[in-house]
Amino acid sequence: MSKLLVSFNLDQLGEPREYRPPADRVIEGDIVCRNWDVDSAKDGQVRAGVFESTVGVNHSIKGETWEFCLILSGVVEITEAGQAPVTYKAGDCFIMKPGYIGTWRTIETVRKVWVMA
Repeated sequence: MSKLLVSFNLDQLGEPREYRPPADRVIEGDIVCRNWDVDSAKDGQVRAGVFESTVGVNHSIKGETWEFCLILSGVVEITEAGQAPVTYKAGDCFIMKPGYIGTWRTIETVRKVWVMA
């Protein structure tokens, strides 16, 4: 029987996948990202995990993806194209809908829980 209740144990996420954003998306900084995949369902159409990024600015493009984010630590400023910047810090949450285009500025190294569908 599969496990149907999955806990996010933030102290035991295991080894992250470390990467840098594509060069054509980086606006400023030497950004290093880490990602921990925690769970997925519906053949990978719904996924959840933890993401971390160092300071910098990059283009953020969602395409067809819907994403819920809960900031665990750090500070980011997110600016949707044509809109005013919005700052998020620990405890804040937000959704980026399909078609979102903007910038993601990491002001202090950020860690977030994410759910994508």
